[in-house]
Amino acid sequence: MKVCIAEKPSVAKEIANVVGAKSRKDGYFEGNGYAVTWTFGHFCELYTPDEYKPEWKRWDLNQLPMLPEKFQTKLKKDKGVKKQYAVVKKLFKSATVVINCGDAGQEGELIQRWVLNQAKYKGKIERLWISSLTREAIVEGFKKLKPGSDFDALYHAGSARAIGDWLLGMNATRLYTVKYGQRKIVLSIGRVQTPTLAMLVARHLEIINFVSKPFWELETIYRGVTFRYEKGRFQKKEDGSELLDKVTDEPFTILSAVKKKGKEYAPKLFDLTGLQVYCNKRFGYSADQTLKIVQKLYEKKVVTYPRVDTTFLPDDVYPKIAGILGQLKQYANLTAPLLAKKIPKSTRVFNNKKVTDHHAI
Repeated sequence: MKVCIAEKPSVAKEIANVVGAKSRKDGYFEGNGYAVTWTFGHFCELYTPDEYKPEWKRWDLNQLPMLPEKFQTKLKKDKGVKKQYAVVKKLFKSATVVINCGDAGQEGELIQRWVLNQAKYKGKIERLWISSLTREAIVEGFKKLKPGSDFDALYHAGSARAIGDWLLGMNATRLYTVKYGQRKIVLSIGRVQTPTLAMLVARHLEIINFVSKPFWELETIYRGVTFRYEKGRFQKKEDGSELLDKVTDEPFTILSAVKKKGKEYAPKLFDLTGLQVYCNKRFGYSADQTLKIVQKLYEKKVVTYPRVDTTFLPDDVYPKIAGILGQLKQYANLTAPLLAKKIPKSTRVFNNKKVTDHHAI
């Protein structure tokens, strides 16, 4: 039996529909020689310090730095995780091949590899590498399954990142907490959270320390066009008034005008942040409101996966564009001119190198 393991139940359901695993079981779909199961995010995590050495349980500066000789993972202490993992492990035992259907990126590879390692699976592994969950993309992906070993370097990169996070987080958090923490407050340090917090604090200090100062500008309107004094603002009103008095009775003359040809490119596709910014400006939606709306649209298959950080599409989406536009019947007046001629393929839109786990919305 071929066992497919996806990163989320919703993804597993889409894959199951494509491969013909129509029968719903407890924790997986089955049928047509396939079993399609899933994780839901990280099932495994690195050991805590005291699981490497008992003496590391005590927060003591003399124990720093903590540098395990070999890093190990364990199953998370969560009832839901343990139950689903038991299903996955049982399926692995009867698998002729495991197809890793994790997200096409470093984190997706790491999540599934840790589960495979935890289950001590030693059999054949293949990799489904897709960035879209349309039926066409899944079908095409299964036609082009790759050996799991092709992605060993990606897994090692993800593992190295996780280990680096552990080393920084565990050691620096203990260092700063023991040295500077008060009243048992933990000073949490992290690769991402600490620089982000520093930027927020710096910006907050700029705002609270900002002192507004008045300034004056010299402008005039000529034939409906506003002209502004090119040397900028006046910090003193008297300086602006002095210049105004000099030019008030003088004739206004346009000495030269230049016309330039320019190109205005189509706007980039949306990543989640870009969509949130646009919806805030256009509709006044908060970031959370936008995410909830686009998530509902995604669940109804109106848009693609929303939590993305790229504005590009992979090359394999290009042949499908005409078909997608052709289905937008209610917008035929807009799509017809595009479909009347060959749709251009721009690197501003299609770029495999800039697409990781998922493509633009």
